[in-house]
Amino acid sequence: MSIDEYAIELRGALHQYPNFPQEGILFEDFLPIFREPHLFKKLIESFKIHLQETFTDKKIDYIIGLEARGFLFGPALALALDVGFVPVRKQGKLAGELVRASYVKEYGEDVFEIQAEAIPEGANVVIVDDIIATGGSAKAAGELILQLNANILEFCFVMELDFLKGASKLQAPSFTLLNGQEEALSK
Repeated sequence: MSIDEYAIELRGALHQYPNFPQEGILFEDFLPIFREPHLFKKLIESFKIHLQETFTDKKIDYIIGLEARGFLFGPALALALDVGFVPVRKQGKLAGELVRASYVKEYGEDVFEIQAEAIPEGANVVIVDDIIATGGSAKAAGELILQLNANILEFCFVMELDFLKGASKLQAPSFTLLNGQEEALSK
């Protein structure tokens, strides 16, 4: 099957919740994909196919997963590609020497951290997360990778809220598996 065929089936598994977590938001829940092993495999296979077709001349060394939903599929994708997985966590969750980057959230500021020894200088990484909205958290993760003098090959997301233009803030190209929302939900 092709990525497009997988995407159609995966999109059909999403559940939509209008006005969650607040009025005007259409929340698309991708967690039902994980309840069905055949869908979870198709999610991983879709990203694997994309990355193998896109980076024929560059070796991917690590998949970087963002807390928390990037942890749901990032390790499985890393295994499928036979590369390492490195988590980016919220402040206070990792031990050792850390690198930090802050980002603005809807209700304030947060901080991402990564262990300084987790990624060697010059390594090629792909950053994964479930959704890109404003791009703040993904951009902060990119800042961490750049502080470690590694290379960001691409950002990969399951979905994108296109109308928020978050991908335009990122330090490398991005790929979104499922078509994103092009506008906000009418109130």
